[in-house]
Amino acid sequence: MPQPNLSLCVYCGARPGVNPVYLKAANDLGALIAAKGWRLVYGAGDVGIMGAVAEAAHAGGSPTLGIIPTHLLNREAPRGLFGDRIITETMHERKKVMFMNADAIAVLPGGAGSLDEFFEILTWAQLGLHDKPIFLIDINGYWQPLNALIDHVITEGFADANLKRLFQIVPDIDTLETTLSRS
Repeated sequence: MPQPNLSLCVYCGARPGVNPVYLKAANDLGALIAAKGWRLVYGAGDVGIMGAVAEAAHAGGSPTLGIIPTHLLNREAPRGLFGDRIITETMHERKKVMFMNADAIAVLPGGAGSLDEFFEILTWAQLGLHDKPIFLIDINGYWQPLNALIDHVITEGFADANLKRLFQIVPDIDTLETTLSRS
């Protein structure tokens, strides 16, 4: 069972998406993090579902650590209200600091940035650079096209089948909680 001081890095969108279930999942994840006494590590934004996770975690008393590069301060964190913050020079540094401060990684729906973060952390696992658990939270089937693409990459011989063992797809926040509690 994870210790109360688990640090969960959450990658997700700086936009709310078109379906309200994404925002609800973000709020539920933030509330779960607070209820479990975990620390949220995130991209320091207060917009989109990223802001919703942070706001819910912070409101529930969870420690939060946001990491943001200088060029995104005004775009993603105009209010800058949630917890501790580290300001980095580059996106690469941001991703490294987020990873270094996390025990596990969870990916909610998001865009190109979330995909970039997921694939970098997955590649690091594939290369044996870490063995931290990685979870795609498949809200409303959001990650099914990505899962199909990864299957295609394996079928076409560009990755071994064990690539799929480096991450888990969970359908919702409750399943993430159960799975993390067994880790």
